[in-house]
Amino acid sequence: MSQPQVKVGIMSSPAIRFVFPTAYSFGGQTVEGAQEATLSDGKVLWGGALYDSVEFTPCDAENGSFELIDVAIGVNFHWERKENQSFRGSLRIIVEGDKLTAVNILPIEEYLLSVISSEMSATASLELLKAHAVISRSWLLAQIEKNKQLAAEETPYNPCTRTEGELVRWYDREDHVNFDVCADDHCQRYQGITRESTATVRDAIKATWGQVLTYDGTLCDARFSKSCGGVFEQFENCWEPKHYHYLVARLDNANAMDYPDLTVEENAREWILSSPAAFCNTTDKHILSQVLNSYDQETTDFYRWTVEYDQAELSRLVRERSGEDYGDIVDLIPVARGTSGRLYRLKIVGTKKTCIIGKELEIRRTLSPSHLYSSAFVVEKQGERDGLPERFVLKGAGWGHGVGLCQIGAAVMGEKGYDYKQILLHYFIDAEITKQY
Repeated sequence: MSQPQVKVGIMSSPAIRFVFPTAYSFGGQTVEGAQEATLSDGKVLWGGALYDSVEFTPCDAENGSFELIDVAIGVNFHWERKENQSFRGSLRIIVEGDKLTAVNILPIEEYLLSVISSEMSATASLELLKAHAVISRSWLLAQIEKNKQLAAEETPYNPCTRTEGELVRWYDREDHVNFDVCADDHCQRYQGITRESTATVRDAIKATWGQVLTYDGTLCDARFSKSCGGVFEQFENCWEPKHYHYLVARLDNANAMDYPDLTVEENAREWILSSPAAFCNTTDKHILSQVLNSYDQETTDFYRWTVEYDQAELSRLVRERSGEDYGDIVDLIPVARGTSGRLYRLKIVGTKKTCIIGKELEIRRTLSPSHLYSSAFVVEKQGERDGLPERFVLKGAGWGHGVGLCQIGAAVMGEKGYDYKQILLHYFIDAEITKQY
């Protein structure tokens, strides 16, 4: 089997500006320099003509590249910004609703060169980069396969359940119909050759070429997040109710010591309010700089963190983020926690409305202007006025969903001398590393 191609959705806008510093081809003509495509009458307007879609291919496949102008990164996260980004491979521009979408088409191993540098610093250790290459490759191939299966099913995939008193929603990658994955944190960070490649990154790709994680002969859905907060979360508490034997709870520590059942509220509170030993419990700037790009390093309190809102801030935030008017917020009540202490069901009690929401990302989106670091938090109410709390203090643990590889923990393991196979098998329980192509 040769390496597959991947289609990556980069950006969507009514107008897309791009530059070909090297020659590209479209419909038999050579294209170079600055270009712009705009949406017109439901078509792509480029070069004075209308098309259903346009696709530009490099005349020199090995050295060709293009630049997209004003690509948004960190969409809806606290570090969101725009930057120009360069990419290898082909550029396809399609119509999606009332916008154009730029899609980059390239070989998977080329894609991975950027992904492991976009997700982490390219200065990360070789073993960490090798581990991440295997994870990113596994996850991508699993998503492509999963999308094919979903397309073949007669029953539409439904990631949302709503009743009178409860909203359960999860956010995954199945909403990409016209490409395999997107380029932002919703899938895997992919920022083209803007972030690509030191010699160490290239060595990591070469050393693991075609290697994937499997369990019982099936590709692993290899998830990862920044910091588990001390214990791994289980897949079904974040996404669809499906149990994966390789994505289960474990202490992020070399010592096989007991840890409390964090699905129990009292245990979760004690755990979150303490700072237990774990691989990802580090403040070592050298290690963190391997994992975190400059904008990620703007976040310094990821293992244990605190967020505070006054009554007016929280009630406005919940109303704006949920689209529902809860009135003033009376309480935030934990209903169900996962294995890492992350809430996947939370009751919001308001003077006008009460509702249980989940899963973890819906909770994080509702309680933050962007995304709360994680849903592993406890709530302290302070003060009282007219029978309502004056302030809500959220004290939390970890950064991200906590399922699969913990990037900061893995960086510490790499620094301690663990090889990439040991790192992978610590986070993906009883999985195997096999060669796919």
